Amino acid sequence: MLVRVTTPQQLDERFRDAVSALQPRDPMRAPGEPVREGSALTGERARELFDAQLTSRHLDLAARWLRSFNEGFYTIGSSGHEGNAAVAAVLRPDDPALLHYRSGAFYCVRAASAASAGDFLLDAARDVLRGIVASSLEPISGGRHKVFGRSDLAIIPTTSTIASHLPRAVGLALAPSLKGADSSWPADAIVVASFGDASVNHATATAAFNTAGYYEHLGQDLPLLLVCEDNGFGISVSSPEGWVAAALSSRPGLRYFAADGTDLAAAYDTAREAADWVREQRKPAVLHLSVVRLMGHAGADAEVAYRAADEISRDLARDPLIGTARLLIEGGFATPDDLISRYDELGWQVRKVAEEVLGEPKLATAAEVAAPLATRRPLRTSKHITDTATRANGAGSALRSQAFGGKLPERAGPLTLAQTINATLTDALLAHPGALLFGEDVAVKGGVYGVTKNLRERFGATRVFDTLLDETSILGLGLGAGLAGLLPIPEIQYLAYLHNAEDQLRGEAATMAFFSQGAFRNPMVVRVAGLAYQQNFGGHFHNDNSVAVLRDVPGLVLAVPSRPADAAPLLRSCLAAAAVDGTVSVFLEPIALYHTRDLFQQGDNEWLAPYAPPGDWVGAHIPVGRARTYPVGSAEDLTILTFGNGVRMSLRVAAQLAAEGYGSRVVDLRWLSPLPVADLVREASATGRVLIVDETRRSGGVGEGILAALVDGGFVGAVRRIASVDSPVPLGPAAQLVLIGEDAITQGAHALLTR
Repeated sequence: MLVRVTTPQQLDERFRDAVSALQPRDPMRAPGEPVREGSALTGERARELFDAQLTSRHLDLAARWLRSFNEGFYTIGSSGHEGNAAVAAVLRPDDPALLHYRSGAFYCVRAASAASAGDFLLDAARDVLRGIVASSLEPISGGRHKVFGRSDLAIIPTTSTIASHLPRAVGLALAPSLKGADSSWPADAIVVASFGDASVNHATATAAFNTAGYYEHLGQDLPLLLVCEDNGFGISVSSPEGWVAAALSSRPGLRYFAADGTDLAAAYDTAREAADWVREQRKPAVLHLSVVRLMGHAGADAEVAYRAADEISRDLARDPLIGTARLLIEGGFATPDDLISRYDELGWQVRKVAEEVLGEPKLATAAEVAAPLATRRPLRTSKHITDTATRANGAGSALRSQAFGGKLPERAGPLTLAQTINATLTDALLAHPGALLFGEDVAVKGGVYGVTKNLRERFGATRVFDTLLDETSILGLGLGAGLAGLLPIPEIQYLAYLHNAEDQLRGEAATMAFFSQGAFRNPMVVRVAGLAYQQNFGGHFHNDNSVAVLRDVPGLVLAVPSRPADAAPLLRSCLAAAAVDGTVSVFLEPIALYHTRDLFQQGDNEWLAPYAPPGDWVGAHIPVGRARTYPVGSAEDLTILTFGNGVRMSLRVAAQLAAEGYGSRVVDLRWLSPLPVADLVREASATGRVLIVDETRRSGGVGEGILAALVDGGFVGAVRRIASVDSPVPLGPAAQLVLIGEDAITQGAHALLTR
């Protein structure tokens, strides 16, 4: 009787007792015969899968052993979920897989199917154990986390506990039908993504299910097999009886399959049917496997706090290892002694590997930990722009002229910010055959503000297309397309809408290199219309001045163009960094400046700028993390550090100060992450007086980061900061009460200049 929890010892003893009690069949049967009538699973294949199941179980036991003396750091195991071995068995080794964290048996089977020689099970065990002890030799994350992943096994790492990888999986499955997709995987490959039953209730999973069904409804190919491993619990919260089946089987556009995941033959046959259907029909399906969770959620989980002992006993009775042993023994393919001996042999081998990895090196410095986050090769990025310009000037000149309808933008006279971005996107789609532009209203309408006007007509509906209204799915499509070798340029219509989906950037996009040491990457440039100051239109949904969540994502690049002259080279730098280094960038476009023409007075057209021809792109290149300084007057008295809308306001104020005899230098940050620290410190030191003009909020705003950078950089002069009020932006004239304006900038400048 169970008193508190199911321990590794109890699980081990129960397996031995249950298998010993089974009665072998006499006579024994040939290995090639099915394990039961009507099943496609043979005895020989079942023995192979049983080995993978045993290895996975012993990895869980080894993890608990390592944790007992503080050498193991991860105890979420796969015990009870070993039926996912059947899913791996019916797939091909080159079918890309994004796996749930209880996918140990799947991982072992995939390693076996891809191996040409050697002891593949122990190789797989070593991979997993290295992750558990945080060894820097672990093959995918290098000791940064315990994940299932390996590029040569087509297993894409994911640390999701809430199915945040599912929108990416939808994008990856859709990618082959989009123009220019890479051939990293065969044309008839299918994508598999597994998740737990509790994740069914999460908005991210719902977004993925809905998007998959949406594209199936449109008739587009989307070969995706979603596998729900349903053990009935999300940590301590139980899934109501029948709820998961009802939720999954009712999804429009998703073919539903279900099987007992503790019965290897049933799981194998149903998984095979599901995978074959997805591969043949090129449509999405969900496979619902009923499994059990043994030994609780993780090592520290005392199930007795929320489960009765008889419930735990019922799960133990469904142990998939015992179920597979019963298939083999009663089917005439093994004896109890055969299987117990194999259990002991693999257990000893796994424990030996666990002892070996204990002595392996760990990550030793903060620099080593963070190294994969922001791979930047500025010389290669610059060369990429040079090569792009050369092609545009040479063989691509005729295509370029055709794309612009014979009216090249460099001959159109000075352009607005919106027009400049449109021209740059046109050149980007020409230069990168795999570039895709998509989002809400970007195609047929040409964007709410006309920024993507005519691009669909120029490049077709497979490269410029409208999506469903769901930011999570938009970014998920980008993540999947990037993995498939494309260069996605998704648009989030307003900055305020990004918050619905920001975890796709934080937990999925910018961390891919971190958790795979660059083996996988999802290059992406996310265009976001944002910031405030729109006239006669607004409210906080269309005037969001908070970028804190973007600056808080390690490895994410955040660019803000304020003037047309900088917009094109900034966007080209983001695109080049994506192509060269797999960088994920957010290109934050100030809405209020899209169509601004004038700087000082109406009709001066000082905010416009000519579009540079390809021959000038290299000379105008802006490396990531470099600011721009505008000297006004003598430029000796005051430094104004700002960005976005603040640049235009600060230049206007600087002109007034010059008339009063004060010289200023207005510094446009251009990059909010990483901040151009060296430029800021240099320009601040040149005058000794610094005014930070920050249109974001006082708490958590960009100004806080600038102040910290100045202090860290040793600046000892006078600093004053003005920022917007800690408030959403209200509708109408009241917006001016919370946003900074030219009067506040002038007052701040005078306060510094008169000291």
